[in-house]
Amino acid sequence: MSILYLFCGLTVLLLGGEWTLRSAVATAVRWRVPKVVVGMTIVSFATSLPELITSIRAAVEGHPDLSLSNVVGSNIANLGFVLGIILLFGRIQVEKSFYRFDWPLVFGVSLMLLFLLSDGEISYFDGVLLLLLLALVMGYLIKFQPPVVLVEESAPKETKTWLWIISFAGLGSLGLAFGSQWLVQGAVGLARAFDVSERIIGISIVSIGTSLPELVASGLALAKKEQGISIGNLIGSNLFNILTVLGITAVIHPLKLIDQQLLTLDIWVMIGFSFLLLPLVLFPTRLQLSWRKGLVLLTSYFVYLSITLF
Repeated sequence: MSILYLFCGLTVLLLGGEWTLRSAVATAVRWRVPKVVVGMTIVSFATSLPELITSIRAAVEGHPDLSLSNVVGSNIANLGFVLGIILLFGRIQVEKSFYRFDWPLVFGVSLMLLFLLSDGEISYFDGVLLLLLLALVMGYLIKFQPPVVLVEESAPKETKTWLWIISFAGLGSLGLAFGSQWLVQGAVGLARAFDVSERIIGISIVSIGTSLPELVASGLALAKKEQGISIGNLIGSNLFNILTVLGITAVIHPLKLIDQQLLTLDIWVMIGFSFLLLPLVLFPTRLQLSWRKGLVLLTSYFVYLSITLF
């Protein structure tokens, strides 16, 4: 039954996020919000909704490790699993802004999370700090950086009616509410059934599941034979997970660490994957990621999962 709850919850949660995204972008189009603002705020927020709602519900229901491991595990999965698979099917040409701004930022924020969690919790004030940093980063990106490229299907080609927008917003909200409830219920039940910690379920099944939107979007881009997939999209997702998901969750309900391996292993692995991106991008072929580098990422990810699970 726990597996059924987990599967149904994840499916409904992802559908809820997609419906909410469509409603949000359609609203922005009706209000003539600039595309750069839509890309950097509405779309980024909507695509992080599965992680956000799951983490908030897990924290409020007394499962802080599930909340933390969801975010940390999703960040690891984005760089190790998702990026690794993408590179097996196509080469990525990386822009210079990667090592000038994107990489230092995501690496620095990852180190910041380690520092904040070193006292055993992400407090209310830690959450406020993360959200303030988010506001600064978003302000900088909107002013100085090029807009995030939106997948064509995500951007409405015509103005939608308010009935359409409200309907999708309502369906999305219901999907997020019930999906997150079933996902958390299934994850906790599965952990108890197999006598493992909630951290392990969060790091593996839940985090991979909530990273599926990134994988699906990248797969669609590859199917359309688009020239290159910006690594900045995955970096932006990792950045948003830490600053937004943990920031909002901690403000609503502070997160106290239970399983110390989140601090002694998982966060270090997340930092390690973030650091690994720099030499992979610069050597041996500068500003280019190939299938061999994808294989390195995938192998590293599955080695980490093996250590965690066994």
